[in-house]
Amino acid sequence: MIRIFNNTLSGLILASVVLAIAVSPAAARPASAVIELFTSQGCSSCPPADELLAEYAQRDDVLAISMPVDYWDYLGWKDTLASAANSQRQREYASSRGDRMVYTPQVVVNGVAAAPGYDREIIDSTIAASISQLDPHNVVVDLESIDEKIIISVESANEQSNYRSGTLWLVLYKKQVEVPVARGENAGRSITYINVVREMTPVGTWNGDRAVYTLPKVDLMSRGLEGCAVLLQSGSAGPIIGAAILDNW
Repeated sequence: MIRIFNNTLSGLILASVVLAIAVSPAAARPASAVIELFTSQGCSSCPPADELLAEYAQRDDVLAISMPVDYWDYLGWKDTLASAANSQRQREYASSRGDRMVYTPQVVVNGVAAAPGYDREIIDSTIAASISQLDPHNVVVDLESIDEKIIISVESANEQSNYRSGTLWLVLYKKQVEVPVARGENAGRSITYINVVREMTPVGTWNGDRAVYTLPKVDLMSRGLEGCAVLLQSGSAGPIIGAAILDNW
């Protein structure tokens, strides 16, 4: 076999390939289900739910996020990942549903229904029911990383939808955090948390028409967070009618 190798030509081809990779925008994937797990390092029932959430996080069509709460801190261990904002969000969900049930581990699916965080069968049925309920109201949300910008696009509301307004939430999270717990109900355990929300910020309002929002990427990446998602939610704790996940910045 005769092999001819041209260094100049191959170098140009390689440079072209590298350039194409460098300038290609990173696109998001849509999520048909958003699972928010309200969990605590001070809750002995939570580790099985944390492990189950990690399994849901492997699904391409699911955004599975950990929302550590702070209301068990008095039991002897201060949760190192918890925030009062997460606890408040869980309370707002309970108020919106009308059942006022706040506990750990609890998942809220698509903003409309709650389930025990360790019960796969109930969570699966809750996912299916919420997708069916919200299907007529779904809004296409897209998320792209282009050059130095994060661009969020939200399409118009469906004609048959009852939802014509909403809040656009930017969710930033650490993909994996391992925490050794020294005291409290989980003393001596090392617990791994997946997709731990560190910031959840409203970045715009949606009035039912197509809209585009642009954010500077440098401000987001400087915080050392690895995951990025966007949620379109009716009200502060209502149904989530659109979601997208950006795996790569």
